[in-house]
Amino acid sequence: MKGKTTFKLPFLLFLTLFCLVFGQKNDPADKIVFGKTYTLEELRKTNGFVRCASSEYEAMLQQKNPKRMTEQQFEDWIGPLITNAQNNKSQNGGIITIPVVVHVIHSGQALGTAPNITDTQVQSQITVMNNDYRKLAGSPGANTSPVGADTMIQFALAKVDPKGNPTNGIDRVNLCQPAWSTSVIDSYVKPVTIWDPTKYMNMWSVNFSDPDLLGYAQFPSNSSLPGLDVNGGYADTDGVVANYATFGSSTYNDGTFLLSAPYDRGRTMTHEVGHFLGLRHIWGDSNCGTDYVADTPVHRTSNGGCPVHPKSNSCGTTDEMFENYMDYTFDTCMNIFTINQKDRMVAVMNNSPRRMELKASTADIAIPLFANDGELKGERNCNETSCADAPTAVTAQFSLYNRGTSPLTAAVITYSVNGGPQQTTSWSGNLAQDKYAIISIPSVAGVGSISASITSVNGTTDQRATNNSASVVLGNTVPVSSTNFTFELQLDYYGSETTWDLKNSAGTILYSGGNYPDTDPNFPALLTENWTLPLNDCYTFTINDSYGDGIYVDEGFYRIKNSAGAIIAAGQEFTDMQQKQFKVVGALATGEVTKDKNTAGIYPNPVSDVLNVSNVANNTKYEIYNAVGQIVKSGAIEDQKIRVAELTKGTYFITFKNDKKTESVKFIKK
Repeated sequence: MKGKTTFKLPFLLFLTLFCLVFGQKNDPADKIVFGKTYTLEELRKTNGFVRCASSEYEAMLQQKNPKRMTEQQFEDWIGPLITNAQNNKSQNGGIITIPVVVHVIHSGQALGTAPNITDTQVQSQITVMNNDYRKLAGSPGANTSPVGADTMIQFALAKVDPKGNPTNGIDRVNLCQPAWSTSVIDSYVKPVTIWDPTKYMNMWSVNFSDPDLLGYAQFPSNSSLPGLDVNGGYADTDGVVANYATFGSSTYNDGTFLLSAPYDRGRTMTHEVGHFLGLRHIWGDSNCGTDYVADTPVHRTSNGGCPVHPKSNSCGTTDEMFENYMDYTFDTCMNIFTINQKDRMVAVMNNSPRRMELKASTADIAIPLFANDGELKGERNCNETSCADAPTAVTAQFSLYNRGTSPLTAAVITYSVNGGPQQTTSWSGNLAQDKYAIISIPSVAGVGSISASITSVNGTTDQRATNNSASVVLGNTVPVSSTNFTFELQLDYYGSETTWDLKNSAGTILYSGGNYPDTDPNFPALLTENWTLPLNDCYTFTINDSYGDGIYVDEGFYRIKNSAGAIIAAGQEFTDMQQKQFKVVGALATGEVTKDKNTAGIYPNPVSDVLNVSNVANNTKYEIYNAVGQIVKSGAIEDQKIRVAELTKGTYFITFKNDKKTESVKFIKK
């Protein structure tokens, strides 16, 4: 664990919308984040940390995708909508509750060991955001400002996961790497862990490889501008990210929190979620700039520390609002969202793609729970031994969660190695609701997969079957049903420095590339190749950089995907060379590894008569479950429609099944 005196939290804390490193290479001593070189004056304000790089991230997104709106286009679009919201308050719909999932990214550490933060630390962050966004009396979010606002936006950890099963909204994921660059977070961590961003606000708690980074978020987008193609923008990266040591508040510390002052009161995420909801920095990211909000005073630049009133500036302002959450002051000095900031956030929630869908999400509404309900989740196996002549035996691990209302004291689990005979292991202990324990399956050969299922809990039948089964892929095995792969390479501005190749186990180069043109100052396009990789062979991908700085700083990455779009290898941070090795085998008992997120869609929702289905083929089998898990209707899809008129009013889950994956979608019958 990093101590408070050595861990530099705030440098990426507010890196809300990433920005690439542009232009000529700088001295290694320079502090550069998403293309911006931070001055000593800027760093002094924040104790050497970069509190937010949202604007820089947005600049990167705009350069990578010309169809994404510029700042001015966004403001031209949202301005009339804000005015309409101010003149027609009833359209706000009262209080908006946003369902949240928090992805706690770790590399196998025990619960409570950095960066695998505890449930209570996660929950404290939601408490802080509700204090701040609702201006809760008696909390640190209260204020007496005449323009201080209760934004009428609040947050709740999700109670239903994408498969329709109960959850506490905390998704712990072992990704087998101790720290992450912002580029790889965007190209790998987010896409492989994100839950449907139209139903959940995704938050990530991570350990940044740059110890000075604190957090960042993705700015909302718009898809209805005249002359622009429909563009929801980067759905697989949408959300907010923070360093694990700024995620939560020491105000609620139960002795388990891993936080570092002065950014230990949860205001990193309050600030970043503000960007997620459309707010800009209060100083407009330029001297005497604008944040497009009428009731915030003009700031000359950002503030750090805890200033005192009155604080005038050369822009004509007699007193700056340094307590505003969209400034850079210490966490304990922030406590204001204004009335017009509220108007702006409400306009975004009413009109921006994915944000307006969040308003209709029911993922925060609990489904009926059973007394005896265990959930099994496969944990990634980090041993990369599959390509060895004699793969080393490894121990596979599963997480056993208690999703029932009674304490979970015993469970019987059956498992199969590589489709072999069924074996049994037992667990005993005492798990409260939503707590988990690690189940270790005896050592097996480090290639292939293990599939497992809960047979019984507490000496009786598990009352919910939909969350009982899971699998673990061993080592760096890649089980596939197709030999087609996709290689993606995002170069930096110095393509002439980069070379790469892919070799099979015989050392034969199958694919290669390199010595690309330099593009400085223009951002290079993403390079994509299609590969065919025969089964039952090992492959070694090697990437080189002649300058010795890898794919320079934050802008570049590479990744390899299987035919289902799942990322099987990715990287960015290296010096002169990096290698990734993996073994491709035929589809095992668990089937091909696919992205664990829904593609199926249904509308309208709520529905009275007919559900229209999208992204699901005709003749796909479906089952509809009521709130207590009973099948009330089943069949095959015809003409992309399912009649539900005969169902009684209430909450249901529809499950689509094909030979590769199962998807569940929640709907309400009115």
